[in-house]
Amino acid sequence: MFQKLEAVENRYEELNKKIADPEVIANTSEWTKFMKEHAEIEEVALKYKEYKQVQQSIEEAQEMLNDPEMRELAEEELYENKEKLPKIEEELKILLIPKDPDDDKNIIWEIRGGAGDEEAALFAGSLYRMYSMYAERKHWKIEVLNENETGLGGYKEISFMVTGKGVYSRLKFESGVHRVQRVPETEASGRIHTSTATVAILPVVEDVQIEINPADIKLEVFRASGAGGQHVNKTSSAVRLIHIPTGIVAECQTERSQTQNREYAMKLLKSRLYEVEKQKRDSELANERKSQVGSGDRSEKIRTYNYPQGRITDHRIGLSIYQMENFLNGDLDEMIDNLIAADRAEKLQGNDEE
Repeated sequence: MFQKLEAVENRYEELNKKIADPEVIANTSEWTKFMKEHAEIEEVALKYKEYKQVQQSIEEAQEMLNDPEMRELAEEELYENKEKLPKIEEELKILLIPKDPDDDKNIIWEIRGGAGDEEAALFAGSLYRMYSMYAERKHWKIEVLNENETGLGGYKEISFMVTGKGVYSRLKFESGVHRVQRVPETEASGRIHTSTATVAILPVVEDVQIEINPADIKLEVFRASGAGGQHVNKTSSAVRLIHIPTGIVAECQTERSQTQNREYAMKLLKSRLYEVEKQKRDSELANERKSQVGSGDRSEKIRTYNYPQGRITDHRIGLSIYQMENFLNGDLDEMIDNLIAADRAEKLQGNDEE
């Protein structure tokens, strides 16, 4: 660990000189590149500097113990700094965990009703409302890209883009199968049913990250339709893009402009193709190290919403929260914070084993 920290500190000092060099400043692209790298490693470098200062204070206090007049002060300083050192060391370990390159990205969020027909669609609608309220709490922006609404207000599927600070880093563990146990609104006998909805969190990718050959895309246009198949647009403004080599499909029909629908559909298609590649990489890593929190596999059952008990249980970390109403109103931070903490603990353990 300390070898890595020394390398980071040396690079940080080197970058300090570069970003102050008039020749580098005159070259905007080069200066921007160095500034970005400087910002990325600054927290680690400064924390390591603090660690070394505390170590030095300990050494000085130990030398002062031999002086009877300074002994009491030295003991006090020694105690304080020895208390600080393990905490700073733990913070350094966390800072050295490789950052997910997608953490700062915006996302495309997909929710699909699964097993359970109309009740599954209603549950998908409940999840969309819950996540929308969470996004509102975080001051994130939501744009609906595609929706297939049922007559009772549920969704067979809905795709929407979320933009804001730290979106992917907070939400990446929501991917998977969500299960609900409740008495459906459509159930007259009062029996509890189990239904599911699938959630997928796709990072929005830049053009440079994934290239698509235009010849590999089939474009279809059609009329946008609302719940029950009602036409909401008399012109063919809705767009469907089909990636011929993979068969992956992306649709957008929420905008009146065909051009804008095509632009959003392309964003969605790129994110889906990127996710396929990401899943391949993650599965290769998973073969080396099994993750408790999960790889975001959409087939993995991650959470149960048990209405009769007022309980939400995340099966990956074994956490149950008994505040159903608050949770469904977007109070998700306790669950998300625990998932992030569990993932960090696993990565720390992995680093210790290496």
